Amino acid sequence: MKNLISFNKYYKIFNVISALSIIVSIILLVFKGLNYGVDFKGGTLIELRAKDQQISTLTLRQEFFKMNLGDVSVKKFGNENDFLIKFEKKDNKNLIETIKIDLTKSLGPVFEFRRVENVGPKVSAELLKSGVIAIVLSLAAMLIYIWIRFEWQFSLGAIIALFHDVIITLGVFSILSLEINLSIVAAVLT
Repeated sequence: MKNLISFNKYYKIFNVISALSIIVSIILLVFKGLNYGVDFKGGTLIELRAKDQQISTLTLRQEFFKMNLGDVSVKKFGNENDFLIKFEKKDNKNLIETIKIDLTKSLGPVFEFRRVENVGPKVSAELLKSGVIAIVLSLAAMLIYIWIRFEWQFSLGAIIALFHDVIITLGVFSILSLEINLSIVAAVLT
């Protein structure tokens, strides 16, 4: 019995750590805010397929940064040679052609542009509004279910735990300036 760990003697320390985490998260969310992605701010999304196996996300990111397109995100997408590029600058008729020319000059004709999409500010504002409404409604539904299912003393603890987890998660995204997109909204909802 000597090998048992007495977790109860640490509960005060962990309650203080938890309370401080929530306070810091709320302060960060109020003053720093979140780093919204192209889904919410608007911008352009390009799906590229590289014919050259040597092309990496780092190489592409460096080339797109040289083009002054604003905040650029380059990720692998699907196959090993597929890349998803998101940037803030809105599409105009010459922008995609300019990008194709610049990439061809610097890396050669090794790319196939598979998809180009634009997210306008109106669509992104609607997505942000819909995302916030979805989070609020899902939390409300969970709260109602928990309140009905359990005695009020136990449900109160479960409800506080739900808010605790969501607030700290958003605080971590704020402090690390991680991009908030539709996938993150879905993850927070779950």
